[in-house]
Amino acid sequence: MMAAQPPGENDIEIVWQHHACPPQDVQIVVTIPTFKRPDHLRITLSSAINQTLAKPYAIVVMDNHPEGSQGAAAAQQLLAENNISATVILAHRRGNCAAYNAGFHTALTAYPDARWIQIIDDDEIAHPDWLEKQVEVAESTNADFCGAPQHPIFDGGEHQVWQKHPVFQPPFSHTGPVPILYSSGNVLISTQRLRQHQHPWLDEIFNFLGGGDSDFFSRAKAQGATFAWCAEAGVDETTPLRRTELSWLNSRSLRNGSISALIQKRGDVSALDHMKRIVKSCLLLAASPYRSLILFVNKGSLIMALNPMNVALGRLLMEFGFANEQYRAADKN
Repeated sequence: MMAAQPPGENDIEIVWQHHACPPQDVQIVVTIPTFKRPDHLRITLSSAINQTLAKPYAIVVMDNHPEGSQGAAAAQQLLAENNISATVILAHRRGNCAAYNAGFHTALTAYPDARWIQIIDDDEIAHPDWLEKQVEVAESTNADFCGAPQHPIFDGGEHQVWQKHPVFQPPFSHTGPVPILYSSGNVLISTQRLRQHQHPWLDEIFNFLGGGDSDFFSRAKAQGATFAWCAEAGVDETTPLRRTELSWLNSRSLRNGSISALIQKRGDVSALDHMKRIVKSCLLLAASPYRSLILFVNKGSLIMALNPMNVALGRLLMEFGFANEQYRAADKN
């Protein structure tokens, strides 16, 4: 087993901590990365605090905007009003992968006997039985990772039609074992599995592109990790209307294609693997108009139908070094 190497001493700053029970009694740690969303962070935190789970759990908030620290201040204020074990940190290394890594490291060190780490983003709202259901499925399937849906909630009922767009669709619909997961937005992770991998768990090359979670899941699967899905443990994701705009939807599809190519590229071990990957990218691009046509017939939306072509194009562009770093401008994401 490989020991995880800690981040640099200046990467993480603990700004607040409270123990409602001995740290060694904590069984689950909920981690919440946040960046310049203090108002919604309070809503997310409230939903994480008000869980029906009987097992002792703790919360770790990682503010990835240390210059402002509004998230850390909001979290400290709300957590101080509730008797729950919690730690608030400033994650000084910018990027979503760096924030996740800081949260994992803090959870593993502050709560050394915890069995699970649960991720929820600062734009999501959990239902009261969310944590209970996710832990139950993970334990019953003996999975290392258990994912669950993220249901986009748009302002105005007329925009809910965009839930049907492929970029918002969950990868699975039924509870039980699955081959692999693709997103860390609502995932329960075994601490035993985390301890089997070296830090950084999420490679920071994906900090602004996204896909560090998919890359980690792929590497973990290669080492024997198992996965499950809990369809009943979905969270509601507050989704800004800009994510219904053509420019954002196309950018997300291109990004997904880039991630796919980059993850496969990192797994190549020979020139033959390299050639197979490029051929696959070309074939996917050639087939994408037919896939788009099928999607148009099924969905009745030209915008949704563009998704397969954009994914294929993004994948091919990555082969030539062009990556769509959609998280670089976080305010526009």
